[in-house]
Amino acid sequence: MKRLFDLNGKVAIVTGSSRGIGLAIAQGLAAHGAKICISSRNQDSCDAVAAAINADHGSGTAIPVAASLSSKDALQHMVDETGRLLGPADVLVCNAASNPHYGPLGTITDDQFRKIFDNNVLANHWLIQMTAPVMLAKGNGSIIIISSVGGVMSSKSIGAYAISKAADLQMVRNLASEFGPEGVRVNAIAPGLVRTDFAKTLWENPDTLKLVTSFAALQRIGEPHEIAGAAVFLASDAASFVTGQALIVDGGTTFGAGK
Repeated sequence: MKRLFDLNGKVAIVTGSSRGIGLAIAQGLAAHGAKICISSRNQDSCDAVAAAINADHGSGTAIPVAASLSSKDALQHMVDETGRLLGPADVLVCNAASNPHYGPLGTITDDQFRKIFDNNVLANHWLIQMTAPVMLAKGNGSIIIISSVGGVMSSKSIGAYAISKAADLQMVRNLASEFGPEGVRVNAIAPGLVRTDFAKTLWENPDTLKLVTSFAALQRIGEPHEIAGAAVFLASDAASFVTGQALIVDGGTTFGAGK
């Protein structure tokens, strides 16, 4: 039982891992023994995070490889560099996402809609295509998509983002069915409101924050490290019989604990 969460010998790619939830997940995986590819759009940010993880866990624990979700070539380079420097990925965490529009669906532009789906769904599909073949050949691996409670709830302000996250949940179910016979697990984490820069629009306004938390059993929003534990669980042997699932981590918002 002591080794259920042991990730020694595992290689993980975490997109969007220079800050927020992705950073917390990368730190959590490294703390449990995994080697990590740190990736986001900005190379300097990746360099800083990798240096900090290496300082905490030993040289060679993390490598920094910048890549934009909009570039298939950049993502392939990131996967290739991970394989060259650390070994092929055993764990893929598709965390990075975009939401360039805040407001009713009727006000979103075509370009904004396409960007949301290209970055939040298509890029995940690309990354899985790039990493899954080796996992399938080995008969072992864990793919984790960071979805959102928006994928199981309606929204008047981030509707296109919510639709993309629902698509991610269906991708998880489909791929879990396809990959299961070969021993590769595919799951999602669906966070509620978490205190990150990405979600700042939803929590920096005190009135909005009060409204959102009033429906949560824990009566507060989450912190990035509280999502990391779920990722460590799904990446490890502790979740060896878990696939095709959406693990909702929302402080008890979606089950209707409101007043």
